Amino acid sequence: MFLEALGSALLGFALAWAAVHRLPDRLPARAVVLTTGTLGAVFGALVTHGALGPGHALSTLAGAVAISAVLLSLLIRPASRLRRSAAA
Repeated sequence: MFLEALGSALLGFALAWAAVHRLPDRLPARAVVLTTGTLGAVFGALVTHGALGPGHALSTLAGAVAISAVLLSLLIRPASRLRRSAAA
């Protein structure tokens, strides 16, 4: 379980790092994104390991990456804000 948690943390950090470099203008501060990606992956590994049980290391890592990606997608802001005209 320790190696699954460590591997998921590294995968979540890598995913968050890629998101920071790919979408720097649409994400909040770098520290927030890196922390969210890493902790999201560890939480995803915990949930997936709890659902599947021991012996499913690759599935646990896949679940960790999926939950991390979902949490990171919640941080993305729209590319351009809608302009509302002041209609009186």
